[in-house]
Amino acid sequence: MSSQSFTVKYVIRANFVVEGVVEKPDVVGAIFGQTEGLFGSELDLRELQKTGRIGRIEIELKSEKDKTEGSIIIPTSLDRVSTAIIAATIESIERIGPCKARVHLEKIEDVRESKRKAIIKRAKEILHEWNLEKQPETEELFREVSEILRAARVQKYGPEKLTAGPEIDSAKEIIIVEGRADVINLLKAGIQNVIALEGVKVPETIIKLTKEKEATAFLDGDRGGDLILKELLQVARIKYVARAPKGREVEDLNAKEIEEALSKRVPVEEITKKRRRRVLVPKEIRNAIEELKGTLEAILLDENMKEIERMPVSELAERLKEIDGVDTVVFDGVITQRLVDIASEKKIKYLVAARISDVIKQPLNVKLLTFDSISD
Repeated sequence: MSSQSFTVKYVIRANFVVEGVVEKPDVVGAIFGQTEGLFGSELDLRELQKTGRIGRIEIELKSEKDKTEGSIIIPTSLDRVSTAIIAATIESIERIGPCKARVHLEKIEDVRESKRKAIIKRAKEILHEWNLEKQPETEELFREVSEILRAARVQKYGPEKLTAGPEIDSAKEIIIVEGRADVINLLKAGIQNVIALEGVKVPETIIKLTKEKEATAFLDGDRGGDLILKELLQVARIKYVARAPKGREVEDLNAKEIEEALSKRVPVEEITKKRRRRVLVPKEIRNAIEELKGTLEAILLDENMKEIERMPVSELAERLKEIDGVDTVVFDGVITQRLVDIASEKKIKYLVAARISDVIKQPLNVKLLTFDSISD
């Protein structure tokens, strides 16, 4: 595998079997085409590659007797939850080129775990050699090593000497927490791009960092967290907000609870924007919405609100290019810029979906609606 320009955390390894002869571009096209729009821009493979969160997708294949077998390798710097979703999405591919295909996840390799195992093996050798010279008490040894490691990872950052992890400068994203104890708890969970406010007043260092990096505020689930969030939103450029469960503090959460809270982070717009006035639409659109919720499928309607076709969301973009006479598209997915561009070109009047990506350029001739904006 070629060297990556980012820090690889995990490597997704999958195998595939195709009932026919295909080439590498067919596989790459299926990966991008059939996964687009399923989970929004945050987990869109094209966007993730542009921002350096996943590396170059490597394909190996061979064809024999009208059958093609091969492997897919995807290096990522995402968290475990996002990596698992990407892996499951790759497994959902059903066609490659014109042929039926099956994709099976072989494993997700934790690159850091391999490194940790090598370090632990070497540490055992060092301890064995050391013990031949001097036999310290085991408890004392582990306590000393633990304290040294923890102290080494916590650093003071900026003129205000804020408590932070070691990856604040190198990371593209940062997590802002309330205090020193929160930083230490996130470091224990393996999260190192974290920095503390250490007070209700937002330090200038934090304000500057949020202008340079994508920032998530991860705050306690209490009134204090509410007040700090209000102050942050007034002076800093926060993109996402995550909260500890109601009545809990970030410093008390275990690693699983931290991961769950961060996976449920929401864009700031969902917190700050006022509830939009609901839109009246024909009953056929409302009926289609009820049918589609949770299905990851799409329904195409003509100008008389008659159903033209129904298909998986993964096939929607390519199908829209081929078919004429579509007035309205209703689908259980996310409206992406690519779908908007196709709809505009095909003179489609309405795109109705579960969500709208936050990077959309508003079109002039296509109306974008979400399920939540539709009036009963």
